[in-house]
Amino acid sequence: MKFEAVTIKDIAKALGLSTSTVSRALRDSYEISPETKRIVIEYAQKINYQPNPIALSLKERKSRTIGVIVCEIANSFFSQVINGIESIANERGYNVIIAQSKESAARELADLQFLASRSVDGLIISVALETQDFRFLKDLHQRGLPIVLFDRIINEIETHKVISNNVKGSYEATKHLIERGYKNIAFIASAEGLFITRERMAGYQEALKDHGIELRQDYIVHCEHGGIIHEETEDAIQRLFSLRKKPDAIFVASDRLTTGVLRVLKAKKIKVPQQVSLIGYSNTDYSELIDPPLTVVKQPAFDIGKSAMQMLLHIIESKRPVSTFETRVLNTELVIRESTRPK
Repeated sequence: MKFEAVTIKDIAKALGLSTSTVSRALRDSYEISPETKRIVIEYAQKINYQPNPIALSLKERKSRTIGVIVCEIANSFFSQVINGIESIANERGYNVIIAQSKESAARELADLQFLASRSVDGLIISVALETQDFRFLKDLHQRGLPIVLFDRIINEIETHKVISNNVKGSYEATKHLIERGYKNIAFIASAEGLFITRERMAGYQEALKDHGIELRQDYIVHCEHGGIIHEETEDAIQRLFSLRKKPDAIFVASDRLTTGVLRVLKAKKIKVPQQVSLIGYSNTDYSELIDPPLTVVKQPAFDIGKSAMQMLLHIIESKRPVSTFETRVLNTELVIRESTRPK
């Protein structure tokens, strides 16, 4: 048997009313008497009537749907961002469609095309590592689609953006290692051209400079696929520990790479923190359960999601075109654990 949703016509037929009367009653119109409203609403609740979102979208010229593109839902940072987005979306009567780019430019483009074809009211996106060509995203924006960027933002689109204070977070992480007695601090990060990579490396370099420690280029390693390819992380560790002067600490400036680096160190029987101290970016709750518990820079992921959704709604629901945009910067938190014990 084919499922058929209850409609206003069904309610009208059952109650012996016109469809226009039922429609007005459900909208709490002043034209309908309180008694008729009560009868209609009680019956609608009894039969579990739900308004047709397609019909509503045609009437309002809005789908009340938001598209969200992240690299990977399983990544704890992005899952927490999505929770933040949905907390505001649900409160304001919007649905959320989530797509994963898996760091692929081709897949991100397919996600964008799919969401645009579904007439979403707006888009929240953190761009994929592979993406270098933003023409389609820019075209959507120029055609009037409200877009908010978060975490991995780009300069090509002038809109609201939400990021962590990457420079400060990395500065504090590097400073923490220096204060614990470490001087040979390596830096492992995602693709060099990525906005967050550049900012986090700036914080690392600034902390070294402020504490009189020479910057060594051979201590800086970039994993272009952000840790998705295990061999890339293995190569990074192999490069660092093949150096004549091996690092005594590693700062990993990426969520996925952090646990990946720890996995490789364990496989190579390099003990943390006895042989090398380790600090990373991570929002996973498991970082305190890992052996040893990891010192991490924690991003305010839930608040980033909330802010992104609030800013998107500011564009969507504004009665006038929005021309003034904000880049909102939220502070990170340094969570100190056993992986950075004093040298």
